[in-house]
Amino acid sequence: MKYVVTWEPLPNASEASEARSLTVFSNWAPSEGAVFKEFLGRADNRGGFAVVETDDVSLIAKDTAPFGVWFAFTIYPVLEIADSAAVGAGAVAFRASIA
Repeated sequence: MKYVVTWEPLPNASEASEARSLTVFSNWAPSEGAVFKEFLGRADNRGGFAVVETDDVSLIAKDTAPFGVWFAFTIYPVLEIADSAAVGAGAVAFRASIA
């Protein structure tokens, strides 16, 4: 399964907390079984995005947990666009079949 993870700094961020989060990040590695396909920082330096593939979403929870004191995370399950379009087409066909 594929997920998009977003994060933004919490409002209490400071220079000291930013430095500490970078120190922790430099010693962190993703869990085995969670493959970070993309790992992106926003150009405005106010967060980032990751595309993660895993069969166990609890690994994403484990990987984001050490950073929860500095960042608010959102985890979205996602589909490839062709699969998403097929689901949408199926929904259109279903609705059209109902008189």
